[in-house]
Amino acid sequence: MLDNLFTPTHLIIILVIALLIFGPRKLPELGKGLGEGLRGFKDGIKGGNAEAVKTEPVAKTEVTPQTK
Repeated sequence: MLDNLFTPTHLIIILVIALLIFGPRKLPELGKGLGEGLRGFKDGIKGGNAEAVKTEPVAKTEVTPQTK
């Protein structure tokens, strides 16, 4: 019964239903959240560092000395 569950036809039908329920604006956000959740789950299973949190790089600004 479950051997043909993830055929391309079924996946397309699931995608169309998700598009109808959530709309085209919400789907990328849901996909991103799902991907981050799965990545965190994998890191937790592998015993990844809790301190190794992914952060965005801070923009460096140049400081110019003021002349009088």
